[in-house]
Amino acid sequence: MKIKDTEILITKGDITESNNEAIVNAANNEFYMGGGVAGAIKKKGGKIIEEEAIKQGPVDVGNVVITKAGVLKAKYVIHAATMKMDFKTDEGIVRKAARNTFKLTQEKKISSIAFCALGCGVGGFSYEAASKIMAQEVFRYLQETNEPTLKKIEFVLFSEEALKIFKKNIGDYLDHIVNKLRQGPFLTVDGIVEYDNGIVMIERSNPPLGWALPGGFVDYGETVEEAVKREIKEETNLEFSDFRILGVYSDPKRDARFHTVSIVFYGKGKGELRAASDAKNAKIYKLNSLPEKIAFDHKKIIRDYINQTESRR
Repeated sequence: MKIKDTEILITKGDITESNNEAIVNAANNEFYMGGGVAGAIKKKGGKIIEEEAIKQGPVDVGNVVITKAGVLKAKYVIHAATMKMDFKTDEGIVRKAARNTFKLTQEKKISSIAFCALGCGVGGFSYEAASKIMAQEVFRYLQETNEPTLKKIEFVLFSEEALKIFKKNIGDYLDHIVNKLRQGPFLTVDGIVEYDNGIVMIERSNPPLGWALPGGFVDYGETVEEAVKREIKEETNLEFSDFRILGVYSDPKRDARFHTVSIVFYGKGKGELRAASDAKNAKIYKLNSLPEKIAFDHKKIIRDYINQTESRR
């Protein structure tokens, strides 16, 4: 598929054989190239790649450096630090590494790039989460960059399993955003559902991960009131009633994916609570005992709700 003038491809193969201008190495933050993709790049391209990278390290996880590609077909290797030497990674690191990779390609005026599955080797990150984060960051780069220098973005996956997941998630995700949601900022709704002496929160199955208020994007032709009832029903199985607007939240940085504006409602939940749709889990939380990892700006939203509730007493 194409977004603007940039072609996006998902292929099966060996990234060391890529003839794109740059390839991406999922590196540790000291840039020692042992096993996995890094080891394959060093073995085929030469130890000089590792030596040049190490001279630029160590760096904070999520940061990137660029080196020549030795005797590989590519011109450059971008080393994206997706882990420390403890080989641990997470959503925030993978997202930052991807974002900084795109930033670097723009600065260096690179025209084509090949990605591996960032964080999914020795880092143990899931193909599902990595592919969705990469889709989000591809869109963000192409949406927010006036004149993208990248004319081809290719994901080169070694295994059939990775290929299948990346094709589905990146293809379906980008198609949905480009052809249905169009241009941002994107309008969303969230609901504070009062239920059984607490509020309902859902554990997200898609990045950004963590616990959140039920909600989602407003569909074309749908009112925000219809949207919040639909999203809450889809994610929690509850009917949302007697609701009113808490406020509008529009900080461009409130959502790690891209600029979203949310209209937040609070009201009563009725029925039997059951997680569904994009929700991996649904639970009732007391306002004084919320989960530790809360996605988006939902911690601030809940604080505003608590303050407003107390002022009405």
